[in-house]
Amino acid sequence: MTTTVQQSEGAGTPEADVLLDVRGLKVHFPIKKGVIFDRTIGHVYAVDGIDLQIRRGETYGLVGESGCGKSTLGRAILQLEPPTAGEVVFDGTDLASLKGEQLRRQRRHMQMVFQDPLGSLDPRQTVEQLLLEGMRAHGLTKDAQVARTRLTELLSAVGLPKNALSKYPHEFSGGQRQRVGIARALSVDPQLIVADEPVSALDVSVQAQVINLLEDLQEEFGLTYLVIAHDLAVVRHISDRIGVMYLGGLVEEAEGEDLYDEPLHPYTRALLSAVPVPDPVIEDSREQILLPGDLPSPANPPSGCRFHTRCPWRQPTRCQEERPELRVVQVDGVPASHRVACHWAEQIASGELGRHTVEVDDVTHPDEIHPEIDSSLGAKGVTDASA
Repeated sequence: MTTTVQQSEGAGTPEADVLLDVRGLKVHFPIKKGVIFDRTIGHVYAVDGIDLQIRRGETYGLVGESGCGKSTLGRAILQLEPPTAGEVVFDGTDLASLKGEQLRRQRRHMQMVFQDPLGSLDPRQTVEQLLLEGMRAHGLTKDAQVARTRLTELLSAVGLPKNALSKYPHEFSGGQRQRVGIARALSVDPQLIVADEPVSALDVSVQAQVINLLEDLQEEFGLTYLVIAHDLAVVRHISDRIGVMYLGGLVEEAEGEDLYDEPLHPYTRALLSAVPVPDPVIEDSREQILLPGDLPSPANPPSGCRFHTRCPWRQPTRCQEERPELRVVQVDGVPASHRVACHWAEQIASGELGRHTVEVDDVTHPDEIHPEIDSSLGAKGVTDASA
């Protein structure tokens, strides 16, 4: 039995309620160099050891800054990116063991809503063709009349008129295109939907409409969501549980309100301190945590705790040498469902450890960067590979 299952059972989650079980998932992209013969000179550690479980019917929110590996994790779960190591068990089936036709059939139960609604829709196809394409691939269009009725029901479910079937993607607004993308995901009757930044490209008013739509569809169709986002307000509104990701790994996981009421990891504290509060009195008096430097390169991650180069609570030796595991902490009032990857979470929560200044030089470590990697892989390549 894996550690992940034991922790879940300890938190009171029956194994039968787990739809998705990710164990030790890693996605490493090789860095190649050479003119005639390519040789691997390093790797981009986009996802580097993730354990998480998603229960049936819940919404799991995944947050973190750009480049931390959120989107790569979502794609690896759906096997759109081949995992380097680890297991992805969906409804009792290890997806990594499936190939070809078996994997294609399993993908009917797992769909994705992409960040860019226009870029994810074929501009040469009408909405009807877009929706029928997936249904046809999985043998759901044998009866034309039944298929037509299904399309009408899908449009009604996402709030689009029936005449939208004959239109092309460019004829819709951004919010309407995202609704088409959601309808396409629903067309094959999936159990799990991975929504990768589903509202980040939309106006604020349209974001609220799409978020409410996702909640209504979840209640109507019994869907399970993995929502990837960097907007903490969006994640708080829609998520039952939240995981915070930093440089390829989970640093904190908790029930939605527990995370916002009692953030325990230094990185989570910094993220939440950056969210503005509408009350000026509270805004001026609350704790502000400014992290120095930039996110380290996933091609050359820090040793030990990945966050130690920017952490205001960093302690000598252990933080630099030992990578913390995601664990249940012993803090009064914190439930067993709240897990943190920090050696000093208890001491930080109690106030035993105080914040200190982190020098920018400690963040960059220019002398540790591999010269061949640095010259062959620019910052843009790293960000694109691990976003």
